[in-house]
Amino acid sequence: MNKLTSAEIRQSFLDFFKSKNHDIEPSASLIPVDDPTLLWINSGVATLKKYFDGSVVPKNPRIANAQKCIRTNDIENVGKTARHQTFFEMLGNFSVGDYFKEDAIKWAWEFLTSDEWIGLDTDKMYVTVYPKDTEAYRIWHEVIGLDDTRIFKVEDNFWDIGEGPCGPDTEIFYDRGQEFNNVSEDDPENYPGGENERYLEVWNVVFSELNHLPDGSYVEQPHKNIDTGMGFERLVSVIQEAETNFETDLFMPLIKKVEELSDHKKYGVDKKDDISFKIIADHARTVSFAVGDGALPSNEGRGYVIRRLIRRAVLNGKKLGIDGSFLYQLVGIVGDIMASYYPEINNQQDFIEKVIKSEEERFANTLTEGLELLNGVIDDLKANKQTEISGEDAFKLFDTYGFPYEMTEEAAHDEGFTVDRAKFDAEMKKQKERARAARGNLQSMGSQDEVLMGIKTESEFVGYHDNYEVDDAKLVDIIVDDTLVDATNAKNAQLIFDRTPFYAEMGGQVADHGNIFDQDGNLVARVEDVQHAPNGQNLHFVEVVTELNLNEKYQLKIDVSFRQKVRRNHTATHLLDQALKDVVGEHTHQAGSLVEPDYLRFDFASLEAVTPQQIAEIEQIVNEKIWAEIPVVTTETDLDSAKKMGAIALFDDKYGSVVRVVQVGDYSMELCGGTHAENTAELGLFKIKSESAVGAGVRRIEAVTSKEAYEFLNERLALLNQTADALKVTQVKETPAKAQQVMSDLKDEQRNVANLKAQFVSQQAQGIFDETTEINGYSTIIKLAPVDDMNGLRKLADDWKNKQASDLLVLGAKSKDKANLIVAVSPKAMEQGLKAGDIIKKIAPFIDGGGGGRNDMAQAGGKNPNGFDQAFNAVKDIL
Repeated sequence: MNKLTSAEIRQSFLDFFKSKNHDIEPSASLIPVDDPTLLWINSGVATLKKYFDGSVVPKNPRIANAQKCIRTNDIENVGKTARHQTFFEMLGNFSVGDYFKEDAIKWAWEFLTSDEWIGLDTDKMYVTVYPKDTEAYRIWHEVIGLDDTRIFKVEDNFWDIGEGPCGPDTEIFYDRGQEFNNVSEDDPENYPGGENERYLEVWNVVFSELNHLPDGSYVEQPHKNIDTGMGFERLVSVIQEAETNFETDLFMPLIKKVEELSDHKKYGVDKKDDISFKIIADHARTVSFAVGDGALPSNEGRGYVIRRLIRRAVLNGKKLGIDGSFLYQLVGIVGDIMASYYPEINNQQDFIEKVIKSEEERFANTLTEGLELLNGVIDDLKANKQTEISGEDAFKLFDTYGFPYEMTEEAAHDEGFTVDRAKFDAEMKKQKERARAARGNLQSMGSQDEVLMGIKTESEFVGYHDNYEVDDAKLVDIIVDDTLVDATNAKNAQLIFDRTPFYAEMGGQVADHGNIFDQDGNLVARVEDVQHAPNGQNLHFVEVVTELNLNEKYQLKIDVSFRQKVRRNHTATHLLDQALKDVVGEHTHQAGSLVEPDYLRFDFASLEAVTPQQIAEIEQIVNEKIWAEIPVVTTETDLDSAKKMGAIALFDDKYGSVVRVVQVGDYSMELCGGTHAENTAELGLFKIKSESAVGAGVRRIEAVTSKEAYEFLNERLALLNQTADALKVTQVKETPAKAQQVMSDLKDEQRNVANLKAQFVSQQAQGIFDETTEINGYSTIIKLAPVDDMNGLRKLADDWKNKQASDLLVLGAKSKDKANLIVAVSPKAMEQGLKAGDIIKKIAPFIDGGGGGRNDMAQAGGKNPNGFDQAFNAVKDIL
């Protein structure tokens, strides 16, 4: 076996398949693009769905990649097993309707066993096949030459996700020896494919030859595909002869750094400590890559996953004696380990560290108090001989102290306790699925459209610059209801021409609209949309007016006004992108865009809102570039040359052999296939309409140019004039000062009203504490109070406390359809076991509400004011 570093192993895999004429697809962002079925990219094939479902035909049907992935559905197992990780890489080779079983198996064997590549010992290799896949068995036995004793037939060797592509698979296992095993030699699981640590799977080839239909039947795929998935970390552990994935050069530098940061802890000494070391190392990799790809901590979706991972790492750091923020210090090490193939971590190190450190500090602010509360809950349960943490307590830990439910559950599990998940879900319905949101699937891989995939006719887009029409475009394909036809007068059809000025939707720019005429100038169809066909042609979606005939020539004319507006806004988008980087920071990389004729929308990664001052500065920069009348120059070149020129490439986009570089003077240079203004002066004017949050760490700017910018400013000026009239100011410029004065006067009056109201409440409440009732040895005051909200109840409770009026206070307040309760307990009553929080939980349901609080004071709000009598009677029953 060749002794290789992880970087050398990854490169060897890619070089091997490059030698087999595969195109190497770069690793895509962890954040899926146009795929709502996935929270994260969770497999090597996830980014290639468009090829497998037939929506796009690749230029080369042979593809290989090393793809970064995230899966968090088994997060609780990280650190406790040898292989579970939240971040991992998949090495894959793929055939889209090209080579099939024999080549796939031969190349897998060659790469793994040849001395030129990995050089694994063939005597330690075993394979599994699907029992009915006689062809795979034959290839392994007759072509590769494996003895029958090394080929195992396993029923599970069939990859099927329900509807969509599926098929048998074959796996390759490496025998690490019984000394690595976690089961005895006579254990029934001690075989290749069994649940053991001796035989380690290092290769899995799926033969995607069938399509699983909705009715449960299976039919052959039009194009049979190969999907190879190999866990990179597993292969590295085999080659580096590591006991688990964590003792490889992918993790050990991180673990060594954590040793330095810890309280004299060492990896490999204590199994409990080792779990914490592994969790921290794994989570450091995951959050570094996730943040680097634009995901930021939040309370939902991807942001929740990141927040949870950071907090799990922090808690495990505390177990190792690490106080304060530390996880951010591992980002640079992650970057150095992965730099050979993933330079983005080192390139964004400062930003990633800032995000992680900020989240660590945020968590630290509540961690100590939250842990004390959790430990107090557990101690109380032990004292009362109970073993379940209530859903209300679990929710309070989350809502008040930022504890994800799973952390509470883990702590409970460590003590042999459970948590009432059902009641927790009732308290937090909106987030009940978050823990499982990362469980992605591939079910969007639909059936292949054989008709569109089979269309190979040439079609050229000639619509750049001022080419707005083509007089003699030949109609080369007509598709009606997924069928190729020679003529049609159906209402709707899809058309492909040999040449077209119509832009197909791409890169955020909407498709052109327009009309199709015959050679006599008669309208024959209206173009409503244009998309890319699987083989790249511009596919026109049309409303047919009169009959269309194959191979006839037509006049294609786009809506010129529509195109000009769109191209102005597209150029403005490029200027905005660069201005954001200049003003807010380089971390504001694009997270999506939409270029319409009437406005542009630009999404970007940012932790904070763009301030009004920054908005003004961005507008100033863009407008200065417009007024400078800068030519917009487009150059066609190859991708490497474009990058050497300094052109910005979007991480999520795939580029062909020829790319277009759009350059605005020396200010902006990007790879872009869209249409653009010839000169910035065409934009006329640029104005930002709004800046807002659209998700965790993602902001959105909407802006307008030209006529729309003028109309927007006129509308705002009209509103300002109306406001000036309403405030009765003679000069518009005096409006802000007058508005501030009016608001100041209003606040003064509101304070006066509040003071008068407080005095009224105080007068009304005179005598409310004078009369107490004795119940089972406790002096109590239980009644409705002459206030209408919780603020009034809290003030009365404070007065009660100062007067030491009774052992127990229970007050209600109602206002229309709202009800509020407050419970307060004296120190003496608390010593006797009375707790305000316990009482409020039992009586709040009577007002259709919920609440909580401390032992000395608790409150609740509800929607049933008619339930006070029942609530008060329940207090008496409790006592």
